[in-house]
This record gives sequence, C-alpha cells and structure tokens, in this order.
Amino acid sequence: SLGSVQILQRLGVWPPISARSMPIRAVHVSQQQPALLGLALGSDREPALRIDAASEHVPQLGAVASYGAIVAPLQAAWLAGCEADPARGSARFGTRVTAMKAVPGGVEVDAGVADRFDLAVVAEGGIFSDQARKGVSRDYRQTAWVGTVTLSGGERGVAYERFTPNGPAALLPLPDGPGGELRASLVWCVPSDDDPVAPLNEAQRLAVLNTLFPEGAGRITAVTPLKSFALGLNAERSLVDGRTVRIGNAAQTLHPVAGQGLNLGLRDAHDLVDQLGRHADLDIALRRIQWQRAPDRWAMIAATDFLARSFTWQLPGLSTLRGMGLAALQVAPPLRSLLARQMMFGRR
Repeated sequence: SLGSVQILQRLGVWPPISARSMPIRAVHVSQQQPALLGLALGSDREPALRIDAASEHVPQLGAVASYGAIVAPLQAAWLAGCEADPARGSARFGTRVTAMKAVPGGVEVDAGVADRFDLAVVAEGGIFSDQARKGVSRDYRQTAWVGTVTLSGGERGVAYERFTPNGPAALLPLPDGPGGELRASLVWCVPSDDDPVAPLNEAQRLAVLNTLFPEGAGRITAVTPLKSFALGLNAERSLVDGRTVRIGNAAQTLHPVAGQGLNLGLRDAHDLVDQLGRHADLDIALRRIQWQRAPDRWAMIAATDFLARSFTWQLPGLSTLRGMGLAALQVAPPLRSLLARQMMFGRR
C-alpha cells in the first residue's frame, strides 16, 4: 500500500525495492456474474468499482514486489547498522528459537543458549496451516492457488479483484517480463472441500482463468505452475503479553481477499519502534502500542473475515447485495475515497 511505501522510503530502502516493483495506478473490483439488481433494471453490466490514484491525488495506490525484493534491502540495512554500531545491534541467523518464557522484568529466549532480554518481538508468523491456533481462529475451508500469469492486452499498473461464485480472485500487476510482456501475480481462492482447480492441467487452468476476469484485464496467455495454501483467520487477542510483542502474521494471519497482511505487519513494526522511541519506560510504550494498533488491526480483521465468510454463505440475494455495494461505492466519490484511504494507510 502507499502507506507501506512511505514507511520504506523513510527507512531509506525504497529505491532498490522500487526498481523491482510495479506501481499500482488503479484498482478494479468487480463481480463475475450479473447481479439480480442489474437484470431487473435490464442491464447485463457487471457491478464494478474502480479507484484511481489520480482521482485520489496520490502518485500511486501502492506497489507490487516479490517478498524477496522487499526483505533483502531491509536485511542489508539492518546488517549495515549492526556493523556501524556493534554495541547496539547484532544479528544471528539460522538459529532456531526453541523456547521463550517470561521472567521478572523481561523474557528469556532459548536459542541454543538461554539469553535474557527486556523485550522479545515475535515476527515469524508463517502460514495458516502451519500455525498453532491463537485466540481468534477460523478455518475458511478455502484454498488459495498462487502463481504468475502473462497477459496480452490489458492496462498496465491496474490491480483486478474479482468476486466469483467460488471465491475471490486477483491479478496484481508485476514488472514487465524480459520481452516487455505484461505479467501479473495471481491469487485464486476456491473451496477446499470441492476444489475445482486441483484436477486441472495447465491448459485447462488457462482456459478457466480467461473466463474469470473482466475484458479490461487482457487475455491470459500463460500461467506458471501454481502453488496452493490453506486459508484461515488466526489472530492474537492481544499484541502484547508481558514483555513479548507479536507483529505481522505472528499477530494476525488473514485471508488475502484485501491483500493487507504485509501492510499490517509493516505498520505493526513501524508503530512499535515509534512508541519505543517516545517512551523511556518500556511498559508504558507497550501499553501505548497495544492501544494504538487495536483499531487498525481489528478493523482489517473484521473486514477480511466478513468478505471471506460471505463466499461460504448460501443466502439468496447475497451476490446482489455485494453488487449493490460495489455500485454504490462507484457512484459515491466520498465513500470511494474513504475506502481508498483505508486501504492505503489503514485505520489512523
């Protein structure tokens, strides 16, 4: 999101990430099947919402980059900081933390050798299927198939979110391929219990994908082998437990319907460092971060949970209501801008 871009800019690591990213100039959200409301009005147009960076007076709504392209500059900056001031920072990679326990005034971390620290930040959240269940947990019985597609035609820099009868699907613009071809990252969510994607070969998947997305997205000409992940909600009720703080997927693992997991994690980290810098008393800083992060994370948890579960509800007219919501946002610029700001910067 744009807010995440700004955080990375302030850290001085955005230039190398930007060189390997694709700016998102617009987001197009639509529903595959015509809503009943549209049929009643005699229109076969699908309900859709489009948010443009220019209309929101920002250079971009966000950007798409591989996880490796984001992590590498951050890690390099951290290691450079450790080398410049070894008394203040150090790093040890490849050593498994086997245990953590609270001790008076801190936390003991066992990574081969037990060390005591004032504060431990847990940031290795992983994916839903590998996690121990947290305070708020729900298995959506959905699978996300992910990969990269090549496009013929279509508009550069537009992210597409598509509501289909099986679940949401998305195309996120990637930097052009070596021959200048348009590419996009694919997220394709379907029911796990009756997975329509698993038995298909590459040609069949390609044919089905070209029936899912709107014409403006272009024609999908190639798709890489897809990987699958189980989807669910797994969130801690509290970020802070004594002198241990959890951030990112370790604090909240979400459905990818809104693509906000990494953005939430960056805001967790940014706000934590900000509060630690503001307060000499560590316990005051931790109480502040707990209070400060709650509106943002719970608003996003609730929104993604509602959207994810809505695809499992067998309720008459539900797709119509969803279509009406998209149509209403499209014709109401103030509401559209409010949604855009929420997606770009979170709940402030």
